[in-house]
Amino acid sequence: MFSLNINRLRVIGLAIAFVAFSAIGYADDITDSINEALQYYKNGEYTDAVENLNYASQLIQQKKGKALESFLPEPLTGWTAEDATSQVTGAAMFGGGVTVEREYRKGSSSITIQIITDSPIMQGVMMMFSNPMFAASEGGKLEKIGRQKAIVKFDPANKDGDIKIVVANRFLVSIEGDGITREDLKGYAKAIDYKKMASLP
Repeated sequence: MFSLNINRLRVIGLAIAFVAFSAIGYADDITDSINEALQYYKNGEYTDAVENLNYASQLIQQKKGKALESFLPEPLTGWTAEDATSQVTGAAMFGGGVTVEREYRKGSSSITIQIITDSPIMQGVMMMFSNPMFAASEGGKLEKIGRQKAIVKFDPANKDGDIKIVVANRFLVSIEGDGITREDLKGYAKAIDYKKMASLP
């Protein structure tokens, strides 16, 4: 068991190092943390090695979050927007993942766009896309927005709804609105560059 854990540690370290050396904004902190982890590992200080690798992993996730923020569109005509935010969640909370978010407003109307990656909730959403019956049972309808498959829910009586789109089996785009029209919701869905997002490393 102990040798398996050490081998796993080596694999994690190499994987993080590979991504880290391609980083820019966090490059120094990431490589420093990885180098410290390697030194701790050589000294047999495995707990400290894991802590440093976890820290490097968090920095890489933060960098990924910043990259995803650029895909949150500018407000459409007549709308205003808050600054984009990103959050890295550890595996202990909801399985982990990276989430970026931006809120848009027009009078009493609001729309929130989230982009999520590296999260286990993707599995459940993928099931909905693979079987339209799952989407229908939740009140959704499978549609095409641009070239993307989307699950669209809209309640005209309450003027609220949401759209979910999975990009390259890696990113979940969620667009939720209140006090809106279907056109508002789909307008923001169409404003996202899904092709460029799919090409992210």
